[in-house]
Amino acid sequence: MRIGIDVGGTNTDAVLMDGRMVVSSHKTPTTANISDGVITAISRILDRAAVSAEELDAVMIGTTQFTNAFVERRNLLPVGVIRLALPATAGLPPMIDWPADIAKVIGTHCYMVRGGYEFDGRVISPLDELAIKRAAVELRNLGVKAVAICGVFSPINPDMEERAAAIIQQEIPGVAVTLSSRIGRISLLERENAAIMNASLTDLSRKVVTSFRHALTQLNIKAPFHISQNDGTLMTADFVEKYPVLTFASGPTNSMRGAAYLSGVKDALVVDIGGTTTDIGMLIKGFPRESTMAVDIGGVRTNFRMPDVISLGLGGGSVVNPTDATNIGPLSVGFRLTEKALVFGGDTLTTTDIAVAAGYADVGDKQRVAHLSSDVINSAVQRIHALIADGVDRMKTSVEPVPLIMVGGGSILVNQDIPGTSDLIVPENASVANAIGASIAQVGGVVDKVYSYERMGRKQSIEDAKHQAIAVAVEAGAVKETVEVIELEEIPLSYMPGNAVRLRVKTAGELSLC
Repeated sequence: MRIGIDVGGTNTDAVLMDGRMVVSSHKTPTTANISDGVITAISRILDRAAVSAEELDAVMIGTTQFTNAFVERRNLLPVGVIRLALPATAGLPPMIDWPADIAKVIGTHCYMVRGGYEFDGRVISPLDELAIKRAAVELRNLGVKAVAICGVFSPINPDMEERAAAIIQQEIPGVAVTLSSRIGRISLLERENAAIMNASLTDLSRKVVTSFRHALTQLNIKAPFHISQNDGTLMTADFVEKYPVLTFASGPTNSMRGAAYLSGVKDALVVDIGGTTTDIGMLIKGFPRESTMAVDIGGVRTNFRMPDVISLGLGGGSVVNPTDATNIGPLSVGFRLTEKALVFGGDTLTTTDIAVAAGYADVGDKQRVAHLSSDVINSAVQRIHALIADGVDRMKTSVEPVPLIMVGGGSILVNQDIPGTSDLIVPENASVANAIGASIAQVGGVVDKVYSYERMGRKQSIEDAKHQAIAVAVEAGAVKETVEVIELEEIPLSYMPGNAVRLRVKTAGELSLC
C-alpha cells in the first residue's frame, strides 16, 4: 500500500495505491502551510478506503517548494563558492551572469584556487589546500553556513572536490557542502550555478522535509517517505535534504509518468492542464524526454537534468476577458477557483466556466453561465484549443502524428482533436495523474562523463559508466538487483584528443521498502 502526493500551486492531490491499483484519490486546495493540505488529503483517502496508517508501506511526495523559493528569492542561504581551477577559467569568475537581485541574496563570497582536471583526468594543477583552508576560515568568520565546491571536469574525477569538502567541514563544523560533481553535467559554469543554487536551499530543504515528517507523524504514519525528482524517479528524504535542486520540475514529470501508467502508452505527447498552467512534454519509453539545453531557473543557467517541458499560462482557473474572449490567462484565480469562478457563485469568468457553458464539462451550476453569448463561448473554446495546439507543435520533433495523453484537473477544457496527434487519450483518474506518477516512481541514477576510448576502450568505458550509474541509484534507495540501464548515450567529442567520447547513462530500479 502506497500513497502518492503532489503539492502544486493550486491543488494538493493524493492517491492510495494497492500495488498498481488505484484504491482512492482526493484533490484539495493547497494551503499556505503545505503540511496542512497534505494532512487533509491523506486523511480523506485513508477514510474512503477504510485503510489504517499501519497498513502503509511507503509515501511518495512531489513538491514545488524549492523551485518557488529560488524563483521568488526567499528562504535562501548566503553561499561561499570555491572553484578548483586556477590557472584555468580565471576569465569568467563564479556567478558572473547571475541577475543582480539573486546575486545579492546569495552573496559574493567567491574564491578561485589552484586545482582541477583535464577531460581525460590529467591534473591541471595540484590542489591548493592552504588556499582552501584560508577561504574556510574567512567564511566561518562571516557566518556562512553553506558552501558550493566546483572543479574543472570534476564529474570525471571528484577527488579534489571531496578533499576540499573535507577541509571545509573541518574548519566550519556543521556546514552544508554541495559538490558540483554530484548534481551537474560536464560544462563548468552551469554545473557551478546548479551547485550554488543547491547550497542556498539546504536550510529550506531541512525545514520542508521536517514539515513532511511532522505531517506523517501527526497521522501516525510510520512508513518511510520519499520525494520525487525531476527525471521521474525517487529520492530518499535524507537525499533530498542534501540535493533539493533535483526536485525542480518534478510536478510535470510526475504527471507524465502517471499518464504513461494510466494509459499504458509509453511513447506519446502529454498535456497536463492544472489550475494555473499547462505543461506539455514527450514520453520516451515511459519516462519524460530530458532537455538537452541549458535550463534557466529564476534567471540562472544550469545544466542538471530537467524534463523537456513547455509551460503555457493556461489552466482551469485562467481568467477570460469577457469583452475579448480570445484574451485568456496567464492570470489565474488559482486555488480560489471554487470561490471565484462563475459556476461556483463567483464573479470572475474563467476557462472552467467556458467549458461548462460549451456543454462539455459538468461542474458547478450551469445556470450561472447561461447568460454568456455563443460568440464569447466559441471564441474562448477556439483560443483554448489553439494555445494547446501551438504548444504541441513546438514540442514535437517530427511531422508524424503521435498519441496525445491528456491529464490534470483542467483536462475538462479540451473536447476537440489537436492537430498533429493521432489519438486523444483521457484516461480514468486523469485528474490525479501527478499523484499516481509519484506513487509508482522508481529510483534512478545518472552518470555523465567523458572517457578516452583510446586509453580505456569502448567496452570498458561503457561498463564503468553503467557501474557508476547503478551505484548512484542504489545510494538513492533502489534495490540493486532490480536496477536496469534505461538510457545510454554516446557523444563523440571530435575536437578533443584520444578518441574522447561523452557517455551518459541513466538507470532505474524498484524502491527498497526495507
